Amino acid sequence: MTRKPRPAPFRRRLLAVPAVLALVLAAACSNSSSGSKGGGQAAGPLTGDCSKYQAYAGHSGTKVTMYASILSPESDSLEKSWAEFSTCTGIKISYEGSNDFESQLQVRVTGGNAPDFAIIPQPGLLAQMVKSGKAVKPPAQTVANEDKWNPVWKTYGSVNGTFYAAPMSANMKSLVWYSPKAFQQAGYQVPQTWADLMALSDRIAKAGSGKPWCGGIGSGTATGWPATDWLEEAVLGSYGGDVYDQWVGHQVKFSDPKIIAAMQTVAGWMQNPAWVNGGIGDVKSIATTTFQDAGTPILTGKCWMLQQASFYQAQWPKDTKIGPDGDVFAFHLPAVNPAVTNPVEGGGEFLTAFSGRPEVQAVQNYLSSSDWASSRVKVSTGWVSANQGVDKSLYTDPIDKLSAEALTDPAATFRFDASDLMPAAVGAAQEWKSLTAWFAQGQAIPKVAADIDAAWPQ
Repeated sequence: MTRKPRPAPFRRRLLAVPAVLALVLAAACSNSSSGSKGGGQAAGPLTGDCSKYQAYAGHSGTKVTMYASILSPESDSLEKSWAEFSTCTGIKISYEGSNDFESQLQVRVTGGNAPDFAIIPQPGLLAQMVKSGKAVKPPAQTVANEDKWNPVWKTYGSVNGTFYAAPMSANMKSLVWYSPKAFQQAGYQVPQTWADLMALSDRIAKAGSGKPWCGGIGSGTATGWPATDWLEEAVLGSYGGDVYDQWVGHQVKFSDPKIIAAMQTVAGWMQNPAWVNGGIGDVKSIATTTFQDAGTPILTGKCWMLQQASFYQAQWPKDTKIGPDGDVFAFHLPAVNPAVTNPVEGGGEFLTAFSGRPEVQAVQNYLSSSDWASSRVKVSTGWVSANQGVDKSLYTDPIDKLSAEALTDPAATFRFDASDLMPAAVGAAQEWKSLTAWFAQGQAIPKVAADIDAAWPQ
């Protein structure tokens, strides 16, 4: 599986942990462990600020290794999030990030050089690691910590019904970006239903002051992926989770009447010449516009709305005010079918272990807890957890707060990005290619569906 590329600006530069922090922690915390390199038992309880880590104590002097695709500066906040835990428990977490993570992880695992942990963003890659026989099932406390997540997340960290990997992060895709200032001046209200959204789109188009929608699916070798999100939103919002799951597993094919109808919903929305592509061009221009540039016309009043994920906030100019009364903000994309309760599409990353050593399990228990998720939120902007134990008041960024509320809603119909779940030959290859042809060439829907179905591995 291929991880959908994040725009470079998404990885925000964060301040390194001040050296003084380590000194303060050393003074405030007492880990009376006499453990050796192999991991000893604590001779006494942790004290002071470190007492909250007592459940993870007893392994001072040990080291665990962690491997992921997360690079600096984003990885800086990741390492900062466990700094106090590491100082107090004496467990050193040695982190390595790589642009070649997906390919090199498989090389390391099959070559007998697996890291203790890997942070895996694709359930498909997790399945490959489990198939290798090297992935290790988590301890009981990690399993218990999953009670703080929507149950469907556990299925994405499971292979053939067995749970292997606890989710760490989440991102919200079911958002529509708009200008609150422009809406207020025009007297427009944020739509609460799909019917309201379509009626507003028609109203904007008839007013003649810019087009209601803009979009772009250009993304280098990954061109087409934003269109897969539009289709996924239509499928989930029309039929709910069961049909969506069957579609991911190809029990429901792309040529099925339900998926064809969802494609027609997308066509009526994002291929309507009267509605798109505001400030950029016609329908075909969506295929040649990069997703990074797609929202720019909102700032000049030539376009009113853009459907894109929470990470799109990194694409706005630095002086853009983002918030409910700002230059831009976002609202939750409504369900196509009002009978579907709060559909939420997202993505995420999963912590997978390749060792069952006690210190590895201690780290695994901590990184699957609400306490760690809260620690990460405190040191990050642009990072969200779907852990329902995180105090939402910790989110200071308005988009992060909006995303967290949707992702942790226990009543939500949450599903993981379908193309990330499908085989790579489909979700990260033929579907991108065919949906691009759909926009760029006006290829007929039955042809698009048939080509994608034909790419499914036999």
